Amino acid sequence: MTNLTDLPKKMKAVVAYGPEDYKVTEVDVPRAGFEEVVIKVGACGICGSDIKAYHGSDMFWGGEVPWFKVPVIPGHEFFGYVVELGEGAAEKHELEIGDKVTTDQIKPCGKCRFCQSGKYWMCEVHNMYGFQKDIAEGGMAEYMKFGSTSKIYKIPESLSLKESSIIEPLACAIHTVQRANIEFEDVVVLAGAGTLGLCMVQLISLKTPKKLIVLDVDDKRLRTAKELGADIIINPKEEDAIKKVKSLTEGYGCDVYIEATGSPIGVTQGLEMIRKLGRFIEFSVFGAKTTTDWSVIGDRKELDIRGSHLGPYTYPVAIDLLERKLIKADPIVSEIHPLADFEKAFKIAKSGKVIKVLLQP
Repeated sequence: MTNLTDLPKKMKAVVAYGPEDYKVTEVDVPRAGFEEVVIKVGACGICGSDIKAYHGSDMFWGGEVPWFKVPVIPGHEFFGYVVELGEGAAEKHELEIGDKVTTDQIKPCGKCRFCQSGKYWMCEVHNMYGFQKDIAEGGMAEYMKFGSTSKIYKIPESLSLKESSIIEPLACAIHTVQRANIEFEDVVVLAGAGTLGLCMVQLISLKTPKKLIVLDVDDKRLRTAKELGADIIINPKEEDAIKKVKSLTEGYGCDVYIEATGSPIGVTQGLEMIRKLGRFIEFSVFGAKTTTDWSVIGDRKELDIRGSHLGPYTYPVAIDLLERKLIKADPIVSEIHPLADFEKAFKIAKSGKVIKVLLQP
């Protein structure tokens, strides 16, 4: 076992005990076992799913076996510096003490049919950092442990704190855009200009479609989307987005619709807005159920419906795009707060007045 310094026995961490029952608590510093890695957290982003979980979304707390296993340290948008390498970890992960790193949000089991076939992001066990106590604690803490099966990625020192902190959402955005199979002649509609959406705006622009239309109910976010590459921006609260998109496409509708709002209206709007034989990509985590006339997918339009989950094999791509300055982080990361002020940071993130809020131990 190798360590940079003698690690403290205790650390400060945000601990989730239940809906709206999160506290900054003193807990044990994790230690690296066989092929495990402990990092000193550099920063951890507050995701939209973190806010929905905090406020008790059924997706996380509902059912006989809730997704959240508490008490647990939340946070899955993290990066940090290696401070301890368990036996065999340096060789397996090709790491040294002091390396700047991150890992996939999922901690794959390595044994199920999905892991064994290389589709680790759909791991049947599906332990996710920031959701399962003891097994996969998250990054809203001073220190964090990566498992032996984690896919760990080095981050160049040339990347800033803000750039390093958006690697996880950018990786997810890359996978979503890849799922869309965007072509040069496509009219693409992206619904939602939050952190993921603004990453997608930049990625879609790199694909150079015929037209990129971004929808959001926040004018500030729409202006940011325009600055980052959107051709047309529409606020559905101020104009008929469906009518506008159809008027721009000779009445047919868009070729590709990417849903990144997390709101049920984002789904029903998209199904009406998209053309026959179009590609509908669903990314969001929802806080409420949505219903629709299912026949529009088959009998009426024969749509290609695709889901998008996590960022498999896209972290190196995200790091490369950031290193080449093809993706901008500064317009996305709005505020940085100390760990002790997590309640204030959560409220700011929920308000929607800013885009990405970070916690820094």
